[in-house]
Amino acid sequence: MTERRIILEMGSGNDLYGEDYTKAACRAVHDALHHSSIVLFKSLGIDHREMRVQVTIGVQEPERVDAAVVAAELPRGRAEVSVVHGGLNVHDPVQETTHVVATAAIAALLPLEEGAWRLCDGAE
Repeated sequence: MTERRIILEMGSGNDLYGEDYTKAACRAVHDALHHSSIVLFKSLGIDHREMRVQVTIGVQEPERVDAAVVAAELPRGRAEVSVVHGGLNVHDPVQETTHVVATAAIAALLPLEEGAWRLCDGAE
């Protein structure tokens, strides 16, 4: 069986006053998760634990994200979190604060038997 990506969702999150990169990352994951409803597991009788979930978080200071905390936010599958340079820091010189913006890409992968599925145009 070959593992194939079946879902890709994007999200963004922020921490406006605490400069908490992990909090911003978790909010980005929540945003991405709220864009999808994965009904295929129940519909096709697939155990969601078969799904591997690759999470990529982008922030300006990757070393300040606790990847284990971010992984715990995922309700299904086996999570793998990587944190890379990205996102955005928005500094407010008047208030002397930095607003942290994180981005998240969540890919869900399942082992699928080669040739077991095919796309059709609906005319069949």
